[in-house]
Amino acid sequence: MPFPPLIGTAALQDLLPDPSLVVLDASWYLPGAGRDAMAEYAAGHLPGAWFFDLDAASDLTTPLPHMMPPAAQFEAMARSCGIGNDSTVVVYDGSGVNLSAARVWWMFRAFGLTRVALLDGGLGAWCNEGRPMEHGLPTAPVPGTFRAAPVGSQLRSLDEVRRVVSSGEAQVVDARPAGRFTGRDAEPRPGVRSGHIPGSLSLPYAELVDDGGRMLPLDALRARMQGAGVDLARPVVATCGSGTSACAILLTLELLGAPSGSLYDGAWTEWGSRPDLPVETE
Repeated sequence: MPFPPLIGTAALQDLLPDPSLVVLDASWYLPGAGRDAMAEYAAGHLPGAWFFDLDAASDLTTPLPHMMPPAAQFEAMARSCGIGNDSTVVVYDGSGVNLSAARVWWMFRAFGLTRVALLDGGLGAWCNEGRPMEHGLPTAPVPGTFRAAPVGSQLRSLDEVRRVVSSGEAQVVDARPAGRFTGRDAEPRPGVRSGHIPGSLSLPYAELVDDGGRMLPLDALRARMQGAGVDLARPVVATCGSGTSACAILLTLELLGAPSGSLYDGAWTEWGSRPDLPVETE
């Protein structure tokens, strides 16, 4: 049975002495946010947590951000954090809305690690409860032995998404904020138009958590999905700006027991920068 995708703060604190546990700070922030994830990690992180650099764990051969890396590259990143195939991995971020932690959770799952969970509420919930913290940059861990075993049908290419739009064989669900989806607000990356993929549905990732950053109760998550027009019985292709926050939708599908979704990895950065592709607004 797969490891539960969410873990609470109290349960994680109880797990901290477990030598098979690896905690990852996967914080990443949008361009222009004015936040330095690594500096914030050094200023304070969960006990024993290692910083997982999402940019470094992405395909470095493409100009598109956060594309899935080759298996060997991901293996090296995981091993550098002391991870093996028998490890239990818990991922968190400091955004308060699961901006990037769900992406790293999904990447490990896509590369075959089953015992991986997202810390519900992230760093904010941990700190608000007065739980222990560490400061500074730790020494490197003993390298792990993780071997990637990629799971198929996790990713959708541009051509596949174009086919989905044409055929209606799946629902495209966009996790970006509503203003960017409708075209009212500018995209954070230069040269990328505002708007959305024709026929796609809007479900902003920040609407999947409560004021404390924890995932909404299952009934509320189901209502959010249905309110956005998502049919939970049909396939979903999740997208966002760079394939990061869209993984919060994939996490939600799993929590609801819905069919597994797939990710359009090129996301809006790819689609919105292509003048030959149609864009809808409002």
